[in-house]
Amino acid sequence: MKECKNVCDTQSCFVCQRCLPDWLPAVKAQRINFEVKKGQSIFAENDLVSGIYFIYSGTVKVHKRWDKDKELIIRFAKAGDIMGHLGLGKDPKYPVSATALEPTVLCYIDRAFFESTLKVNTDLTFKLMHFFADELQHSRKSMLDFVHMSVKARIAKSLIALRNQFGMSADNTINLELSRQDLASFSGASYETLFKVVNELTLNKIVELTGRRIKILDEAELLNIINQDNLNVK
Repeated sequence: MKECKNVCDTQSCFVCQRCLPDWLPAVKAQRINFEVKKGQSIFAENDLVSGIYFIYSGTVKVHKRWDKDKELIIRFAKAGDIMGHLGLGKDPKYPVSATALEPTVLCYIDRAFFESTLKVNTDLTFKLMHFFADELQHSRKSMLDFVHMSVKARIAKSLIALRNQFGMSADNTINLELSRQDLASFSGASYETLFKVVNELTLNKIVELTGRRIKILDEAELLNIINQDNLNVK
């Protein structure tokens, strides 16, 4: 990562939106901005936690090793999102990795100052607690889906989740360029299985993949695949 001039507007990120106005000058003085190239690692699993990152612009995948040569994408983070917070526990190591999917600008705050910020800004601490709870519930749901849902339904659900998070352009293309391998990792599927399912969805005119662009042609059918799978589980 390369340090760059401070470009953060102290208004957009998770911390700045929830800090007391009088605390923002301290944030501005303490933060460091970094430029990250596409494909560059921001931090890696088991690295010692030095601080917390906030995305000013760009998109990042947060992922974890899954088996020897595979990874599972936990979530995608975009402008305004926080990263590295899972390393705030007693064991100061990042339990996940973060890699830029496109040129990205980050705001970085060292751990000591972030912890001081939490003590002073009670609304931030309260919102962070809710954020942790939401992440925990999402992780639990994802684990259950991984066990009970078919791979086809997981892929359909992943496509809907990407649509909900990043939105779609006028031609129903998801506003995120994503490789098939990353889509497989996000769906908890092997590349080979994803390839077969995507071919089936394409033949049935449900989705269309062109390079790294994903177009949803029949959202209702994607939802039907998910709902039918849920009925079969019950």
